[in-house]
Amino acid sequence: MLDPKKLEEIAKNISNAIPAGMKTMAGEAEGKVKQVLQAQLSKLDLVTREEFDVQNQVLIRTREKMEAMEARIAALESASE
Repeated sequence: MLDPKKLEEIAKNISNAIPAGMKTMAGEAEGKVKQVLQAQLSKLDLVTREEFDVQNQVLIRTREKMEAMEARIAALESASE
């Protein structure tokens, strides 16, 4: 899921853009904007940067193992010929 701190920061930036005369409603607006952002972003199939990096490392290790196995198979095949 997305970092709640980032969502709060986005919501705060939006609420800060509200004109000064409407600042009394800014607290409510910030909360509602945050809720809407969370609802909309949760509908997307997103992963956190940390999850992406972990999966990227898994993929790199898997490729390395596959390449090593392919080299081993090629060596075994050439040795049996």
